[in-house]
Amino acid sequence: MANKTASGGDVLDPGNSSKNTLKLENTEKRDTLIAIEKRYQAKWQESGMFHATAPTTSEVPIGSISSAELRKKHPKSHANFAYPYMNGSLHVGHSFTASKVEFTTGFARMQGKRALFPLGFHCTGMPIKACADKLTEEVRKFGQKFEHYEEEAELADALPAPTQAVTKEDITKFTSNKSKAAAKTVKLKHQFQIMLALGIPREEIHKFADSAYWLKYFPPLCKQHLDSFGARIDWRRSFVTTDANPYYDSFVRWQMNRLKDLDKIQYGIRYTVYSPKDGQPCMDHDRTEGEGVAPQDYTAIKLKVKEWAPKAAELIRGKLPDSAIVYFVPATLRPETMYGQTCCFVGPKINYGIFKVSADEYYVVTKRAAWNMAFQGTFFKSDAFPRNANELVPAIEFPGSAVVGTLVSAPLSVHTQGVRILPMESVLPNKGTGVVTSVPSDSPDDYATVIELAKKAEYYGIQKEWAELEILPIIETPAYGNLAAPFLVKKLKINSPKDAKQLSEAKDLAYKEGYYKGKMLVGAFKGESVEAAKPKVREALLKSGEAFEYAEPNGNVVSRSGDECIVAYLGQWFLNYGENDPQWRDQVVDYVRNDMELYYPEAKNQLERTLDWLNRWACARTYGLGSKLPWDPRFLVESLSDSTIYPAYYTISHFLHSDIFGTQRGLLDIKPDQMMDEVWDYLFCRQEFSEDLVKKSGIKRSDLETMRREFEYWYPLDMRVSGKDLIGNHLTFCLYVHTALFPHEYWPQSMRVNGHLLLNGEKMSKSTGNFLTLDDAVKKYGADATRVALADAGDGIEDANFEETVANQIILRLHTLKEWSEEVIRDQNLRTGKSDVFWDQLFENELNGLVHDAEQHYEATNFKLALKSALYDFTSARDFYREATAAAGIGMRRDLVLQYIELQALVVTPIASHWADYIWSEPASIQLALWPQVPLPQPHLTAAREYVRHTSSSITSAEGTQLKKKEKGKSIAFDPKLPKRISIFAAISYPAWQEKYIGLVRANFDRLTLSLDDKSLGPQIAKMGEVKKAMPFVQGLKRRLQAGESDDLVFNRKLAFDELDVLVQMRAGLKKTTGCIEVEIVALDEGGASGKVVGGDRNEEKRGGLPPVAQAAVPGNPTFHFENVKTTE
Repeated sequence: MANKTASGGDVLDPGNSSKNTLKLENTEKRDTLIAIEKRYQAKWQESGMFHATAPTTSEVPIGSISSAELRKKHPKSHANFAYPYMNGSLHVGHSFTASKVEFTTGFARMQGKRALFPLGFHCTGMPIKACADKLTEEVRKFGQKFEHYEEEAELADALPAPTQAVTKEDITKFTSNKSKAAAKTVKLKHQFQIMLALGIPREEIHKFADSAYWLKYFPPLCKQHLDSFGARIDWRRSFVTTDANPYYDSFVRWQMNRLKDLDKIQYGIRYTVYSPKDGQPCMDHDRTEGEGVAPQDYTAIKLKVKEWAPKAAELIRGKLPDSAIVYFVPATLRPETMYGQTCCFVGPKINYGIFKVSADEYYVVTKRAAWNMAFQGTFFKSDAFPRNANELVPAIEFPGSAVVGTLVSAPLSVHTQGVRILPMESVLPNKGTGVVTSVPSDSPDDYATVIELAKKAEYYGIQKEWAELEILPIIETPAYGNLAAPFLVKKLKINSPKDAKQLSEAKDLAYKEGYYKGKMLVGAFKGESVEAAKPKVREALLKSGEAFEYAEPNGNVVSRSGDECIVAYLGQWFLNYGENDPQWRDQVVDYVRNDMELYYPEAKNQLERTLDWLNRWACARTYGLGSKLPWDPRFLVESLSDSTIYPAYYTISHFLHSDIFGTQRGLLDIKPDQMMDEVWDYLFCRQEFSEDLVKKSGIKRSDLETMRREFEYWYPLDMRVSGKDLIGNHLTFCLYVHTALFPHEYWPQSMRVNGHLLLNGEKMSKSTGNFLTLDDAVKKYGADATRVALADAGDGIEDANFEETVANQIILRLHTLKEWSEEVIRDQNLRTGKSDVFWDQLFENELNGLVHDAEQHYEATNFKLALKSALYDFTSARDFYREATAAAGIGMRRDLVLQYIELQALVVTPIASHWADYIWSEPASIQLALWPQVPLPQPHLTAAREYVRHTSSSITSAEGTQLKKKEKGKSIAFDPKLPKRISIFAAISYPAWQEKYIGLVRANFDRLTLSLDDKSLGPQIAKMGEVKKAMPFVQGLKRRLQAGESDDLVFNRKLAFDELDVLVQMRAGLKKTTGCIEVEIVALDEGGASGKVVGGDRNEEKRGGLPPVAQAAVPGNPTFHFENVKTTE
């Protein structure tokens, strides 16, 4: 069998998914770094470096101090990310999320905390089972090695196209617009092709027809890839979910039992997204398309046929009994507007069916809508749902054009004589029932269509008067009067039903204004607000039998088995999230608003919105992998419901089992059947110890206390990291169940969500060849370069970007820094002796500042900024020091260079841990080292350092500008290529005009926040009329204050350093960098017209007749003047 499509693309080649990523040529430096990484990874694994353990009960006896006091006395960090699903390898997007935990854990260790980073393997749900079943069928069909498969003309997409986007109609409902299907889906027709594209050897694929094999294959691969990444994971605590691990199975069953005991799990009949093929609800993680899609409730109105159009009458003659009562059934979200019905629309090119409901009752709808109704008690009973659409056969099928002109009675309509069925080109076959009732008074689409039909009646094959029934006011609105639709169509200049953009806007405006501010003008609820009347009108229609409830997915949903899902009304077990348990919901809302750390306001807002709309959630299914529902073993616990509090299981899992399947006992000799519900209650602090518990479980008291200690210590969870797409389900469920089952002190402390990861600025996609697995990245760039690129990718909730050029550049940076460090350590010519050299002081002070900056950024989990301080700025500081001391002719001081190397290794340890351990070169790993304790930076040295940078930059820029002018043939003040000298003018005192701005800044400066009120300051400066020269001066004061200089120094017109002394220190370096034969520093007299030389052979010499530029100098901002000089040979 060829692995190519008809067009010749190598779609089944595992390397195809990354074909358009960066290609590396010379890999010698990378290979050197990878060899180092492998060496240290082996050392870490052999020593159990990342095994984290709570203080034992012998160290701190149970009951001697509270759990809160224990955690305070022995600081800890417990962070994790959502355990990955085991149907493939981790990609760099997973790794991006994992890296946040990885860097956090690394830094926590350096803070002296016991740091736990555990990871399990999620296998619950449909995906694995669905794929395994597909392979079973394909092996039967094509042979064990798929040798009987014949290449088709082209490989079809695995999923149907998404439905057409439509305007959101029900403004009272929140919908979550998120789907990762495009990123996840390999667009190949057969499952075995997908496995080939994943790199599974052809002869191995048949083994995956057994779902249990997936659990054996992918978890070790996941561990291997994370180990090669250098992850600080305590693998002793790992496990697979489902009943494949009897200990975890016991934990899940306990969880469900206790939630049911608390009445958080209930049984009821409700609408849910459902897969007919699978015969069960299809929740978010059971889907390949449609994550976040929920049931949309409609009111289905029954429009009884009074008189068939001639063509329709001929069509149905003899095919329905004479006693048949037929209803056209539009589905509406606005039952309160039914008083204004003037016609009913069908799509003329859409196929409809007449479906039998009972002996004499029939409905006209699309087959798609009838298929939804079939699972809502309309055509089939709930205990006899169909599995195949062929079981639902219409009595008659016809195009919509065949029934145009049919007269129907419209419930509540003021037109009691009946309304006509009319054509509407924009009716969607995949939304609602395909039948649309028309209310032109309040629906801009309907109004635009009836106007069009009346204008072109002959063209549409209708009688003009059918489209010209009187449009009566039914709702009064403050903004648009009592005929909102005609008003908006005119206002927005809508000329045709084809003006889709304007109609969409008009529709939203009319609906919002009508719902929130409208008042009913007709009907039984006249005078009431629309918001109050809407449910009453609906209830009246349902009660009278003129309408019934109908629901369908509010978007396209495809299950993992490839089934297009519908909405079913059926009995099911559900978690009672949301408005039906307001006390539970409000408890979570209060915790989110007042106690949780969510890092970003956007995350908090999204979580609060989710809590506002999230409702009952089906927690059981009949198909897939998982744990059986304890009280109803026909059902399995759904995948998002068995993964809410599993971080608690991490705390004790290593005591129960030593392998991921629970086949081998753990550190304590405990059997699965001993883990009864009462044991879990005790371990998780839901009940206190009793001797009866020992008797019933057979577990020793000391063992019970050992496990409880681990839970009490490692909980609460300090940080939960997830992609932002999990806010709408997983993270919210996590909070709900924690608050229900655990005492308050054990609720999660923080949740850190991140955006999705772009690759090279583009969305990751296998089909475009822009895709990298974690294994790909580590093999291509090495672990540390990959880790640095992930840190560099970004930190906020917005999408981040893994840039391969960054990873490639980091290889060179780390390798060069390694070689330099090794070389300089061997260099016996480095300076020794006194440590009072100006450049030494600047360098050491800058390193101290960067250590503190990096610490703050790590603490705030701003890893991109931490990387900047810890690597980029650190090496820049070294470069400046090296160049400055070389220019000054003194060279670097040995002990300071060694201090730099030590600090450099320490501050990058959380991110580039392998490189850091190599550079550390101590017997004890750097993974055991603490964060360096260095003095705070001294403001006067920091200010001097910035002065040196700014002054040096200004001088070299000026010289460069002259050189460019010369090259372009322009006139120049001096020729940079000829012998030259530079005079630097330093002012001793400030100009008098600046005094008033000092007072202004002083009045607007906040000492506590080190901030200036710029909004207030700007207009005040503008009034003084000197903005051009005043604003730079004010901003300079601001920078000094925010850099930590005392306000006394700044406001009393004092520099934090001796400017003249610094310039003298700079002289040798400037002479070298500018190529000047002479560098003269002049201390100016007041006014700047004269001064005296400072330092050098001409110290104290007077200078008069200075160039005008001298007068522009102010303290801290010198000016300078180049001039060519003659030299004597």
